Amino acid sequence: MLDAYQARIRAHRNNLSRYRRLLKTRLSDLERQFIERRLAEEQAALEALAADALPAFTLPGQPPALATLGAER
Repeated sequence: MLDAYQARIRAHRNNLSRYRRLLKTRLSDLERQFIERRLAEEQAALEALAADALPAFTLPGQPPALATLGAER
């Protein structure tokens, strides 16, 4: 089960990297808004997954409080 969580976390992190790379390219305003929205959604999904999968796990560059976000449910 931990492997499934790790795979999902890896997928979200890969998506975040892809969206950040896309934001460095030339985009229309509409495209940029879409990518920024997807980036925020992916980040939120990753934080929620990390909190549910590994309550003591913290993401690199994130304050420890985000790691306990899902523990309050």
